[in-house]
Amino acid sequence: MNRTTLSLIAGATALAAVTGFAALSTPDAPDSPGTAGTAKAAAQLPVERTSLLCPAPSTSEIAETSYTSFTPVTRGTGSGGKAELRAAAQEDPAQDPGTGGDQAEGDGKSGKGGAEKPVLTPREPGKPATGDSSGSDAPALVGTADGRFAPGWTVQETTEVAAGTGRGLQGLTCTPPDTDFWFPGASTAADRTDYVHLTNPDDSAAVVDIELYGKDGALKSAVGEDITVQPHSSEPVLLSTLLDEEQTNLTVRVNVRSGRVGAAVQALDDKIGGDWLAASADPSGSLVLPGIPKDATSVRLIAFAPGDTDADLKVRLASPTGLITPAGNETLHVKGGMTAAVDLGDVTRGEPGSLVLTPTDRSVPVVAALRVVRGKGEQQETAFIPATRPVGTRATSVDNSAKGSTLSLTAPGRAATVKVTASAGSEGGTPVSKTYTIKAGTTQDIEPPVPAGLKGTYALTVEPVSGGPVHGARTLTASEDGVPAFTVQTLPDDRGTVAVPEAEEDLSVLQK
Repeated sequence: MNRTTLSLIAGATALAAVTGFAALSTPDAPDSPGTAGTAKAAAQLPVERTSLLCPAPSTSEIAETSYTSFTPVTRGTGSGGKAELRAAAQEDPAQDPGTGGDQAEGDGKSGKGGAEKPVLTPREPGKPATGDSSGSDAPALVGTADGRFAPGWTVQETTEVAAGTGRGLQGLTCTPPDTDFWFPGASTAADRTDYVHLTNPDDSAAVVDIELYGKDGALKSAVGEDITVQPHSSEPVLLSTLLDEEQTNLTVRVNVRSGRVGAAVQALDDKIGGDWLAASADPSGSLVLPGIPKDATSVRLIAFAPGDTDADLKVRLASPTGLITPAGNETLHVKGGMTAAVDLGDVTRGEPGSLVLTPTDRSVPVVAALRVVRGKGEQQETAFIPATRPVGTRATSVDNSAKGSTLSLTAPGRAATVKVTASAGSEGGTPVSKTYTIKAGTTQDIEPPVPAGLKGTYALTVEPVSGGPVHGARTLTASEDGVPAFTVQTLPDDRGTVAVPEAEEDLSVLQK
């Protein structure tokens, strides 16, 4: 979703828009003998600064929210740096970043000068830090990390709501700011209450358009245009206020005209719980939606094709034994500019799986997401799985416990070998790593390794070792008065390192 922009000016290299924003300096390195005048491979260096945004967690008075922060240990970062999460409304760039002290947990109470203390401030990479809030007045958070805390910094927001609309477990990996987001799977149906949360981390206002697309195409909404999000603040927008008619399956595009924001959709249902809907991966001809729980009782696929060209997709399920075509749902036709949806039922049939979408003929870019339901009758819970990028170099999930965490890995093409590392616990424990092989075209649910002597929560870091691309997701489960509460977070590459090309001064460009 984020775009990386490289600009070479007089031998200096600056990099922007990596997990929010990053700044890197090209190291001084003399040419090796015999290499003068030849191109050099770009160096992979750790990002130096990361920004993450967490939306306001809930409007419920009985909501209980936990925040967990983790940075994997990364070579080449040095010994300096810091990370912290602060309330968006209280975010002050001029505020002394040391106000919160060297605490792993923040209490949210006023600190020096009456400013809010950070919700959390990690002590060191390699060990999770936690914070919490409760009730309906918990604010959106703006997070920044630099130095050794920046590469791969991951923050999870997890909320438990015991009753009411959206009851159950709601989880979200806090997102970097960007300028374009796609959310297939939103709704303005009578039982749904969906909000688009927009959070602006910068010193100037952001201007945002919210575009809506239903089964018949674009939906007009004058009030969805030119939405101003003030600096260091968050704006929740109720989708039903943007339309005069109900739309069961809706694709939302957040298009930022000026500035940048973090965006996520909170999708709450009166009867079957709710969760956060994270943005889909960028439009692509082939997509993977990983981590459908084995006990899913209902799965709905929602897809959208930007532009005027129709897309025809082959629908397959990557099961533990290989790729399977769901009977009666072999393909999906998505008209250009329109949202398509299909109910796949209990497509996994008691086994874990991932959905793999590929073009039947020519490749047309699409975005997609799944609405997944567990349970039956009045004891149902909902979560969402957007299409996601491959793990790439490394991906991390946080807020794992000894029980209730499942890691799902998919190799849609070639077989792959991955290393999974369980970090130290937030309150104690020793890291441990295990290696797994994922067969081609399969999904494997892994009972993740647990740190020895675990106390508190821990992080899981996934690193491909060999083979083809791997897609992943982590599921958290809990029991809420018989309701199988759960939430799923996908595991795209954490973009903790970036390629920085060698640059040299060349005054000949000034000559004609």
